Amino acid sequence: MKKTVDAMGDACPIPVVKTKKVIEELKAQGGTVETFVDNEIAVQNLTKLGKSSDYSVLSEKLEEKKFRVEIQVTAGEAAQMQEQEPSCIPDMRRRNTVVVISSQCMGEGDPELGTALMKSYIYALSQQDQLPSTILFYNSGVKLACQDAPTLEDLKSLEAQGVEILACGTCLNFYGLSEKLQAGSVTNMYVIAEKMSQASLIIKP
Repeated sequence: MKKTVDAMGDACPIPVVKTKKVIEELKAQGGTVETFVDNEIAVQNLTKLGKSSDYSVLSEKLEEKKFRVEIQVTAGEAAQMQEQEPSCIPDMRRRNTVVVISSQCMGEGDPELGTALMKSYIYALSQQDQLPSTILFYNSGVKLACQDAPTLEDLKSLEAQGVEILACGTCLNFYGLSEKLQAGSVTNMYVIAEKMSQASLIIKP
């Protein structure tokens, strides 16, 4: 069963309150609740709501000021929603923290293992309480943000939560992927250099 919550234009904590009510209705048989909101902080609050009960949460940016958050509600008593008053959490993005991804693979060694590790890293990054402000992709790393990449779902979730995702345009052109970017936006080396030089912390997996 799928239920939809329209929380467009609602101020915090109304999106959480509306969504929590539907979750309670779905607990007996399980199902999916999708909530539409118009800001990144609401996405972060709804993500926290779902994770508090170990539910699967997906989020995506549909257009400017329109986001969708999908929570898979587990049937039965195994997953209990934590009893707490809905609250408005602060922005979970860590200011001026930049993640730099320059390859499809994480670490040196076997490419298949490196690809699996990078996929796991991006998923793990999307699950952190403190998110980076920006993720930069260049060289073969741009492939992770393109059509059919196994990391797309997690990158779209990060983007919906306000993480800036930038892919090098020169690199996209080199690999013939200019029309296949599916997460974030195209950037240039000047912006990449600027983001890195202004960062308070740079993380390179």
